[in-house]
Amino acid sequence: MAWAMRAMQHAEIYYKLISSVDPQFLKLTKVDDQIYSEFRENFKNLRIDILDPEELKSESAKEKWRPFCLKFDGIVEDFNYGTLLRLNCSQGYTEENTIFAPRIQFFAIEIARNREGYNKAVYTGIKEKEEKEASNGGDKGANSRGEEEKGANREGEKEKTNEREEKEKEACKEISKSSETTM
Repeated sequence: MAWAMRAMQHAEIYYKLISSVDPQFLKLTKVDDQIYSEFRENFKNLRIDILDPEELKSESAKEKWRPFCLKFDGIVEDFNYGTLLRLNCSQGYTEENTIFAPRIQFFAIEIARNREGYNKAVYTGIKEKEEKEASNGGDKGANSRGEEEKGANREGEKEKTNEREEKEKEACKEISKSSETTM
């Protein structure tokens, strides 16, 4: 049960991170470059935006993945620890959109999604939602209840930018802490 809680905590932290920071610039491990190059060398044609569970879990897929994963034994801490992986990268972690995978498989796919721009949909979707909520108040800066809202004027926009920067820093700290303990 403890591993499941850790896997869910890791998933929540990771999703917060890609929602707060442009995923293209994220570094998940010290060896992202090596993971990415090995992954694309071994899985050139693997579609990563929407994963087919058969390409990860079937017997033939396991035979391809096993040597890849074992290359990172001793390089990536807990490389075979169980993590949750989103099947469709434009969606969040739900029961229908999640598969259990070894940590190195998670890193390989998510690093590729970040570098190839697939995870940007999450970041821009959240950013657009925040901007829409901020602009719902109209010119007077009021929300649907008639209350004053931050972000409705230039000063508010500065506050919103500072809040986003703080969220990014906080998410990076959380993922770093999580990397030390759960990843």
